[in-house]
Amino acid sequence: MSSTSPHPKRSVIESIKTEWRLLLVAIQFLTRIPVTLNSYQPNWLHQSSRHFPGVGLIVGMLCAAVFALVSYFFNPLVAAIASTAFGIKLTGAFHEDGLADTCDGLGGGLTRERTLIIMKDSRIGTYGSLGLVCALLLKVSLLASMPTSVALAALIVAHSVSRWMSTSLIVALPYGGEIEHAKAKPMAQQMSSKQWFASGLWLIAVAMVLVVVLPDGLWQISLGQWLLAITFVAIAMAHMYRLLKRRLQGYTGDGLGATQQITEIAIYAGLAATINF
Repeated sequence: MSSTSPHPKRSVIESIKTEWRLLLVAIQFLTRIPVTLNSYQPNWLHQSSRHFPGVGLIVGMLCAAVFALVSYFFNPLVAAIASTAFGIKLTGAFHEDGLADTCDGLGGGLTRERTLIIMKDSRIGTYGSLGLVCALLLKVSLLASMPTSVALAALIVAHSVSRWMSTSLIVALPYGGEIEHAKAKPMAQQMSSKQWFASGLWLIAVAMVLVVVLPDGLWQISLGQWLLAITFVAIAMAHMYRLLKRRLQGYTGDGLGATQQITEIAIYAGLAATINF
Protein backbone atom coordinates (compact mmCIF):
# COMPACT_ATOMS: atom_id res chain seq x y z
CA MET A 1 0.00 0.00 0.00
CA SER A 2 1.45 3.32 -1.01
CA SER A 3 1.47 6.25 1.37
CA THR A 4 1.46 9.95 0.57
CA SER A 5 2.94 10.92 3.94
CA PRO A 6 6.57 12.09 3.79
CA HIS A 7 9.33 9.78 4.97
CA PRO A 8 10.18 10.68 8.61
CA LYS A 9 13.94 10.79 7.94
CA ARG A 10 13.44 12.98 4.89
CA SER A 11 11.20 15.35 6.89
CA VAL A 12 13.89 15.73 9.57
CA ILE A 13 16.55 16.45 6.95
CA GLU A 14 14.33 19.03 5.26
CA SER A 15 13.62 20.69 8.60
CA ILE A 16 17.34 20.93 9.35
CA LYS A 17 17.99 22.41 5.91
CA THR A 18 15.21 24.95 6.44
CA GLU A 19 16.52 26.06 9.83
CA TRP A 20 20.08 26.27 8.49
CA ARG A 21 18.86 28.46 5.65
CA LEU A 22 16.98 30.71 8.08
CA LEU A 23 20.10 30.99 10.26
CA LEU A 24 22.06 32.14 7.21
CA VAL A 25 19.35 34.71 6.45
CA ALA A 26 19.58 35.99 10.04
CA ILE A 27 23.38 36.22 9.80
CA GLN A 28 23.10 38.11 6.51
CA PHE A 29 20.52 40.51 7.97
CA LEU A 30 22.21 41.27 11.30
CA THR A 31 25.89 41.18 10.35
CA ARG A 32 28.37 41.79 7.56
CA ILE A 33 29.60 38.21 7.61
CA PRO A 34 29.65 37.03 3.96
CA VAL A 35 26.78 34.62 3.38
CA THR A 36 25.76 32.98 0.10
CA LEU A 37 22.13 32.02 -0.47
CA ASN A 38 21.08 30.13 -3.58
CA SER A 39 17.56 31.52 -3.33
CA TYR A 40 15.58 33.95 -1.21
CA GLN A 41 11.97 34.56 -0.25
CA PRO A 42 10.79 37.69 1.63
CA ASN A 43 9.01 35.68 4.35
CA TRP A 44 12.30 34.00 5.29
CA LEU A 45 13.45 37.20 7.00
CA HIS A 46 10.51 37.18 9.40
CA GLN A 47 10.97 33.46 10.08
CA SER A 48 14.70 33.95 10.66
CA SER A 49 14.02 36.08 13.75
CA ARG A 50 13.98 32.90 15.84
CA HIS A 51 17.68 32.55 15.08
CA PHE A 52 18.67 36.07 16.18
CA PRO A 53 20.00 34.71 19.52
CA GLY A 54 22.14 32.30 17.49
CA VAL A 55 23.61 35.19 15.55
CA GLY A 56 24.27 36.87 18.89
CA LEU A 57 26.13 33.76 20.04
CA ILE A 58 28.35 33.92 16.95
CA VAL A 59 29.00 37.65 17.35
CA GLY A 60 29.65 37.24 21.07
CA MET A 61 32.14 34.42 20.54
CA LEU A 62 34.05 36.40 17.91
CA CYS A 63 34.12 39.52 20.11
CA ALA A 64 35.30 37.38 23.03
CA ALA A 65 38.09 35.97 20.86
CA VAL A 66 39.24 39.50 20.04
CA PHE A 67 39.08 40.49 23.72
CA ALA A 68 41.15 37.45 24.72
CA LEU A 69 43.76 38.06 22.02
CA VAL A 70 44.20 41.77 22.75
CA SER A 71 44.21 41.28 26.53
CA TYR A 72 47.19 38.96 26.11
CA PHE A 73 49.28 41.93 24.95
CA PHE A 74 47.52 44.97 26.45
CA ASN A 75 45.49 45.99 29.50
CA PRO A 76 41.74 45.26 29.85
CA LEU A 77 40.71 48.76 28.73
CA VAL A 78 42.40 48.35 25.36
CA ALA A 79 40.89 44.87 25.02
CA ALA A 80 37.41 46.23 25.80
CA ILE A 81 37.78 48.99 23.21
CA ALA A 82 39.09 46.56 20.59
CA SER A 83 36.32 43.99 21.11
CA THR A 84 33.63 46.69 21.07
CA ALA A 85 35.05 48.21 17.89
CA PHE A 86 35.24 44.76 16.31
CA GLY A 87 31.61 44.08 17.19
CA ILE A 88 30.58 47.36 15.56
CA LYS A 89 32.53 46.47 12.43
CA LEU A 90 31.12 42.94 12.37
CA THR A 91 27.50 44.10 12.58
CA GLY A 92 27.89 47.30 10.57
CA ALA A 93 26.74 49.24 13.65
CA PHE A 94 23.29 47.81 12.93
CA HIS A 95 21.97 48.01 16.49
CA GLU A 96 23.93 51.14 17.39
CA ASP A 97 22.23 52.91 14.49
CA GLY A 98 18.86 51.87 15.90
CA LEU A 99 19.83 53.22 19.32
CA ALA A 100 20.91 56.58 17.87
CA ASP A 101 17.75 56.91 15.76
CA THR A 102 15.55 56.01 18.73
CA CYS A 103 17.26 58.55 21.00
CA ASP A 104 16.87 61.25 18.34
CA GLY A 105 13.23 60.39 17.68
CA LEU A 106 12.07 60.04 21.26
CA GLY A 107 14.17 62.97 22.40
CA GLY A 108 13.16 65.42 19.69
CA GLY A 109 9.70 64.29 18.60
CA LEU A 110 6.67 65.63 20.43
CA THR A 111 4.14 63.60 18.45
CA ARG A 112 4.17 60.05 17.12
CA GLU A 113 4.26 61.25 13.52
CA ARG A 114 7.13 63.65 14.16
CA THR A 115 9.04 61.01 16.11
CA LEU A 116 8.81 58.53 13.22
CA ILE A 117 9.97 61.19 10.75
CA ILE A 118 13.03 61.97 12.88
CA MET A 119 13.83 58.27 13.29
CA LYS A 120 13.81 57.79 9.50
CA ASP A 121 16.27 60.68 9.03
CA SER A 122 19.71 59.28 8.16
CA ARG A 123 21.44 62.15 9.95
CA ILE A 124 22.35 61.80 13.62
CA GLY A 125 21.30 64.53 16.04
CA THR A 126 22.24 65.64 19.52
CA TYR A 127 20.19 63.03 21.38
CA GLY A 128 21.46 60.25 19.14
CA SER A 129 25.08 61.33 19.53
CA LEU A 130 24.82 61.54 23.31
CA GLY A 131 23.00 58.22 23.55
CA LEU A 132 25.59 56.48 21.39
CA VAL A 133 28.55 57.95 23.29
CA CYS A 134 27.03 56.98 26.65
CA ALA A 135 26.32 53.45 25.44
CA LEU A 136 29.86 52.94 24.13
CA LEU A 137 31.43 54.36 27.28
CA LEU A 138 29.31 52.09 29.46
CA LYS A 139 30.16 49.00 27.41
CA VAL A 140 33.89 49.65 27.42
CA SER A 141 34.12 50.67 31.08
CA LEU A 142 32.01 47.75 32.33
CA LEU A 143 33.92 45.16 30.29
CA ALA A 144 37.27 46.63 31.35
CA SER A 145 36.26 46.42 35.02
CA MET A 146 35.73 42.64 34.87
CA PRO A 147 38.32 39.89 35.19
CA THR A 148 39.23 38.71 31.68
CA SER A 149 37.52 35.32 31.99
CA VAL A 150 34.32 36.97 33.24
CA ALA A 151 34.40 39.54 30.43
CA LEU A 152 34.65 36.74 27.86
CA ALA A 153 31.61 35.00 29.35
CA ALA A 154 29.73 38.30 29.59
CA LEU A 155 30.28 39.06 25.89
CA ILE A 156 28.85 35.70 24.83
CA VAL A 157 25.87 35.89 27.17
CA ALA A 158 25.04 39.54 26.51
CA HIS A 159 25.18 39.40 22.72
CA SER A 160 22.89 36.37 22.57
CA VAL A 161 20.42 37.17 25.35
CA SER A 162 20.02 40.82 24.29
CA ARG A 163 18.98 39.77 20.78
CA TRP A 164 16.53 37.29 22.24
CA MET A 165 15.03 39.90 24.54
CA SER A 166 14.68 42.49 21.78
CA THR A 167 12.58 40.09 19.69
CA SER A 168 10.18 39.71 22.63
CA LEU A 169 8.82 43.14 21.70
CA ILE A 170 7.71 41.70 18.35
CA VAL A 171 5.53 39.32 20.37
CA ALA A 172 4.31 41.86 22.91
CA LEU A 173 3.66 44.89 20.68
CA PRO A 174 2.18 45.61 17.25
CA TYR A 175 4.32 47.28 14.62
CA GLY A 176 4.41 51.00 15.44
CA GLY A 177 5.84 52.42 12.23
CA GLU A 178 4.49 52.81 8.74
CA ILE A 179 4.73 49.38 7.12
CA GLU A 180 5.08 50.78 3.60
CA HIS A 181 8.18 52.71 4.71
CA ALA A 182 9.69 49.95 6.85
CA LYS A 183 13.35 49.26 6.09
CA ALA A 184 12.64 45.53 6.29
CA LYS A 185 8.93 45.01 5.63
CA PRO A 186 8.88 41.27 6.44
CA MET A 187 10.05 42.12 9.97
CA ALA A 188 6.97 44.29 10.48
CA GLN A 189 4.95 41.20 11.40
CA GLN A 190 3.97 39.61 14.66
CA MET A 191 6.05 36.82 16.13
CA SER A 192 4.13 34.17 18.03
CA SER A 193 5.00 33.45 21.65
CA LYS A 194 5.69 29.85 20.61
CA GLN A 195 8.28 31.02 18.08
CA TRP A 196 9.88 33.30 20.66
CA PHE A 197 10.20 30.57 23.28
CA ALA A 198 11.58 28.24 20.60
CA SER A 199 14.25 30.83 19.79
CA GLY A 200 15.24 30.68 23.45
CA LEU A 201 16.61 27.18 22.81
CA TRP A 202 19.70 28.97 21.54
CA LEU A 203 20.43 29.83 25.17
CA ILE A 204 21.13 26.13 25.74
CA ALA A 205 23.92 26.44 23.18
CA VAL A 206 25.17 29.52 25.03
CA ALA A 207 25.27 27.59 28.30
CA MET A 208 27.12 24.71 26.64
CA VAL A 209 29.76 27.07 25.23
CA LEU A 210 30.30 28.62 28.66
CA VAL A 211 30.58 25.24 30.41
CA VAL A 212 32.93 23.73 27.81
CA VAL A 213 35.02 26.72 26.71
CA LEU A 214 34.86 29.22 29.59
CA PRO A 215 34.26 27.29 32.82
CA ASP A 216 36.57 29.61 34.79
CA GLY A 217 34.63 32.72 33.79
CA LEU A 218 31.32 31.02 34.45
CA TRP A 219 32.21 29.95 37.99
CA GLN A 220 33.67 33.36 38.86
CA ILE A 221 30.26 34.95 38.40
CA SER A 222 28.32 34.86 41.66
CA LEU A 223 24.62 34.11 42.06
CA GLY A 224 24.12 37.72 43.12
CA GLN A 225 25.64 38.99 39.89
CA TRP A 226 23.40 36.72 37.80
CA LEU A 227 20.34 37.86 39.73
CA LEU A 228 21.36 41.49 39.36
CA ALA A 229 21.84 41.05 35.61
CA ILE A 230 18.38 39.48 35.31
CA THR A 231 16.89 42.32 37.36
CA PHE A 232 18.55 45.00 35.22
CA VAL A 233 17.34 43.30 32.03
CA ALA A 234 13.79 43.07 33.39
CA ILE A 235 13.83 46.78 34.28
CA ALA A 236 15.24 47.70 30.87
CA MET A 237 12.64 45.60 29.04
CA ALA A 238 9.76 47.03 31.08
CA HIS A 239 10.99 50.56 30.37
CA MET A 240 11.39 49.99 26.61
CA TYR A 241 7.99 48.28 26.41
CA ARG A 242 6.21 51.19 28.11
CA LEU A 243 8.18 53.81 26.21
CA LEU A 244 7.59 52.37 22.74
CA LYS A 245 3.94 51.59 23.48
CA ARG A 246 3.25 55.09 24.79
CA ARG A 247 5.23 57.06 22.21
CA LEU A 248 4.89 54.93 19.06
CA GLN A 249 2.01 52.57 19.86
CA GLY A 250 4.31 49.68 19.03
CA TYR A 251 7.81 48.58 18.11
CA THR A 252 9.97 49.64 15.16
CA GLY A 253 13.22 48.24 13.80
CA ASP A 254 15.12 51.08 15.43
CA GLY A 255 13.34 50.40 18.70
CA LEU A 256 14.43 46.77 18.58
CA GLY A 257 18.02 47.87 17.96
CA ALA A 258 17.87 50.25 20.91
CA THR A 259 16.43 47.50 23.11
CA GLN A 260 19.27 45.16 22.13
CA GLN A 261 21.87 47.75 23.07
CA ILE A 262 20.25 48.65 26.39
CA THR A 263 19.77 45.04 27.50
CA GLU A 264 23.34 44.20 26.46
CA ILE A 265 24.59 46.99 28.74
CA ALA A 266 22.22 45.83 31.50
CA ILE A 267 23.81 42.38 31.45
CA TYR A 268 27.32 43.84 31.58
CA ALA A 269 26.26 46.03 34.51
CA GLY A 270 24.92 43.08 36.48
CA LEU A 271 27.95 40.87 35.84
CA ALA A 272 30.40 43.68 36.61
CA ALA A 273 28.78 44.57 39.93
CA THR A 274 30.83 44.00 43.07
CA ILE A 275 28.33 41.77 44.83
CA ASN A 276 28.99 38.26 46.05
CA PHE A 277 26.41 35.83 47.44
